[in-house]
Amino acid sequence: METFPYVGGIVRQPVTIKDVAHYAGCGVASVSRVLNRSGPSSAGLRQRVLAAVDELGFEFSEVGRALQSNTTRTIGCVVPSLANPVYADAVQGAQEAFRMAGYQTLLVCTNYDPEIEMQAIRTLTAKQVDGFVLTVSDARASDGLKLIQSREIPHCLLFNMAPDGEYSWSVDDCSAAMAVSDAFAEKGHRHVGFLALKFKSSDRARQRYEGFVEGSFRNGMIKPALLEIEEDSQNLNDLIKEFLRTNPTMTGIFASNDFLALAAIRSIRSLGMNVPRDLSIVGFDGIEVGKMVEPSLATILTDPRMMGDGAAKTVLSIINGTPPTDTPDPTQSYSFRAGGSLAPVTAERADDEKVAAFSSSNNPTKKNAKSNWRDQNEI
Repeated sequence: METFPYVGGIVRQPVTIKDVAHYAGCGVASVSRVLNRSGPSSAGLRQRVLAAVDELGFEFSEVGRALQSNTTRTIGCVVPSLANPVYADAVQGAQEAFRMAGYQTLLVCTNYDPEIEMQAIRTLTAKQVDGFVLTVSDARASDGLKLIQSREIPHCLLFNMAPDGEYSWSVDDCSAAMAVSDAFAEKGHRHVGFLALKFKSSDRARQRYEGFVEGSFRNGMIKPALLEIEEDSQNLNDLIKEFLRTNPTMTGIFASNDFLALAAIRSIRSLGMNVPRDLSIVGFDGIEVGKMVEPSLATILTDPRMMGDGAAKTVLSIINGTPPTDTPDPTQSYSFRAGGSLAPVTAERADDEKVAAFSSSNNPTKKNAKSNWRDQNEI
């Protein structure tokens, strides 16, 4: 009776793929096809090979496999943050698609920092990942993306609108933001603001602002006021307080993502104001928690898990040399979700806009807001 290195719990020497093939009664190539899922194999052969692997305790050497096949079976996944549920959902969608295809995902978060983004891409490239799914700060100026392109590494953008010649799974941020402007206009808002991360950190935020400005112009509204903040801003209450002070006729804020929108609602409440009576808020992304808060969050609804899955399958198709999965029309991959955080302008605020030419000392809305802030600061 033949003996094998790990049978019976006795460790003698590492099990090789030849041992597995001998135990399963097939050739080495057949074992490789089964374990790599790289070719056809009968159910019986697959069962014998997997039983042999289990019995012998065989573990495929990733180093050896990489040397033999010129592939590491790893994919680099680069996103700004996992604190925002949108990226977490997208990563899960991508990771599952890669796992089903036999690939492991190496995840890096860049904290919306272009320098960290570049370092991450360099590191993953040095590790010889087989492809990338990534969200970059600016798809048209990213040095990291240029490096990937120069190395001709299979990749697909996620959430970034695709420059010419690039694959991307995203929404049309400009047209989606125009839909938000329409929603504000339908509720009688004429002067609204835009809250976003610094545009240098997010081309998505910049494109949403551009679309919001265009939509406001189309609807006969005042050009939106702009407040850009850092991703790790700790003084949002003070920033919003000053934003409202310098824009006393503003009746609503469009936040460039739901995470910011929810933070803005919390800050506005801390200033003694009510959402949506004193100020309407609209977000972007459609995260689930937005439906669970009171008032529910009005927002642009997207499907990040679907986009992560699609981006992963696009990368796999490039690796395998098969036709890429059709990407959805970016102008059709979102919808507006109504919520309690967006309401019609109150009569008091509408009157205030009509008398905006009054001095600040006679502006009742501004006086009320100042009173609320003073009361809050004295608590």
